[in-house]
Amino acid sequence: MSDRATLDAELAAGLAALGLPDDAGLRAKLLDYLALLVRWNATYNLTAVREPQAMVARHLLDSLAIARYVTGDRVADLGTGPGLPGIPLAILQPHRRFELVEANGKKARFLRECVRRLPLPNASVVEARAEGAQPGDRVPCVVARALAALPELVRLAEPWLAPGGELLAMKGPGHDDERRGLPPGWQVVATHGITVPGLDAGRFLVVLKQAGAG
Repeated sequence: MSDRATLDAELAAGLAALGLPDDAGLRAKLLDYLALLVRWNATYNLTAVREPQAMVARHLLDSLAIARYVTGDRVADLGTGPGLPGIPLAILQPHRRFELVEANGKKARFLRECVRRLPLPNASVVEARAEGAQPGDRVPCVVARALAALPELVRLAEPWLAPGGELLAMKGPGHDDERRGLPPGWQVVATHGITVPGLDAGRFLVVLKQAGAG
């Protein structure tokens, strides 16, 4: 298992490569989250990634690579699992509020522990399926990481999004075919190629809006 100094150095290099602040306090909080994830993962199997060093790239940096594209003051992270990308983004962007939406009870308990222990006063946990939750005020930005194909993801996100809001879908290669099934009134407004330090796999951020909105 990698020691914390090694993880910190890798995280610092990754943040610099992404053009994000190389701040010791930020790194410490991200690594505190990683330590909680490693500890809980041993018992509850929250993620298939087991090694902390692999988690730096595949979880922390992968989540933070979309930070520049997040908009608005409130964000809903649908199907966040163990808090990805929502918790790393909430640590990086304390000026935004994040709603972490997760139906799995064990993962939701882990999320509440993270919010309490880190702490993250700008994050809250919604223990519900995205389609079964009753959103309060709609949010200007919804994010989702490997939750569903684009047509289904749009259906899940629509009740959460404010008029003119953006859906940020994190995708791997081969997502182009999904666009043909988008519901009427929805369009892809941008696709960004994302380079994640330490990952060879291609990553993309697909930005969707309702046609004619904003």
